[in-house]
Amino acid sequence: MLLKRFMRQSKNYFDSTIWADPLIAEKIVDSIKNKSERIYKRDGKRVSMMEVCGTHTMAIAKSGIRALIGDYVNLISGPGCPVCVTSQGDIDRIIEFSKFKDVIITTFGDMIKVKGSSGKDLSEIRVSGGDVRVVYSPLDAVKIAEETPDKNIVFVGVGFETTAPTVAAAVKTAKKNNVNNFFVAPLFKLVPPALDFLLSSKLCEIDAFILPGHVSVIIGKNAYDFIEKKYQIPSVISGFEPLDILRTVDLILEAVFDRTDFIGLEYSRAVSDEGNRVAIDILAEVFAPSDAYWRAVGVIRKSGYVFSKDYEKFDAFKKYGIKYVEKPEPKGCACGRILLGMAKPSECSLFGKLCTPENAVGPCMVSSEGACAAWYRYGVKK
Repeated sequence: MLLKRFMRQSKNYFDSTIWADPLIAEKIVDSIKNKSERIYKRDGKRVSMMEVCGTHTMAIAKSGIRALIGDYVNLISGPGCPVCVTSQGDIDRIIEFSKFKDVIITTFGDMIKVKGSSGKDLSEIRVSGGDVRVVYSPLDAVKIAEETPDKNIVFVGVGFETTAPTVAAAVKTAKKNNVNNFFVAPLFKLVPPALDFLLSSKLCEIDAFILPGHVSVIIGKNAYDFIEKKYQIPSVISGFEPLDILRTVDLILEAVFDRTDFIGLEYSRAVSDEGNRVAIDILAEVFAPSDAYWRAVGVIRKSGYVFSKDYEKFDAFKKYGIKYVEKPEPKGCACGRILLGMAKPSECSLFGKLCTPENAVGPCMVSSEGACAAWYRYGVKK
């Protein structure tokens, strides 16, 4: 039954017979169970793997991988959702822009329902008359700026290394075309410093990482070398098909069984060792690494971006003098602990009761990449 569900989801993900081959899936599952059981008998513990990509979180939940691979692998959802890791103080800073009558706030859809510490979100502000617009690309926001010269357009810059290059390109376009009423609230997050923090803090047990595919297309495999050199644990960059993820889990278990550490590349059809040089160069031109606030963590050094000197006039926070003020997490919400791998969604007292997608308390239930949203939508129990 579980395998049928898995293969049904595989067909939905990718129109190719190899990705929906039940015999391949069955062989990999058997291998995973065999290796994980042998490791458990030898070491007396389950192997804990953390995925740090929201798309992986959704794919794992949708295809039923947790139930399929047996009891001896512990899959943990980490800080892979950019909306979820945005701190409460930064959410409030975004909402602060709505107080300025000359501002149009533009944002991707997931941000519009994340509540600030006042209990309001951008969707409520829009209903009450605020000019908040959902866009599908930062270039859409540049276009709005060109068409609305009497207003200042603020684009909410939330995302990892995958999103940041597209925003950087939009900023360069605005500069080239002399669009002087386009601004960005830079709230980007960088994945490698977050992984370094998780491993050094030892807040939860992590034996390996299932590394993000989209981010790795940009930054490349070599960006994770520190995991092997500094922490001596295996990690593998994975694609997003359910078979990709199964292969990744199997590769990690092989390394754990052999007591070897390496950075593997399962997603070789899209990721190179060096990454996307064009994207990396545009990031280096427009942005500079900076300390950043993460939900439930506080500051992680050099884990975000600010504008470089040549582009700092595009910084919306500086334009309007909006400073950061630390704010507490929503009462009773375990989103922060979930992001750190210290709890699972089902362990939150609000999950599925007071906190649902229709009435979300925390961002992990709001975002389409949030762990709580994935567990709720696909009925994951543990």
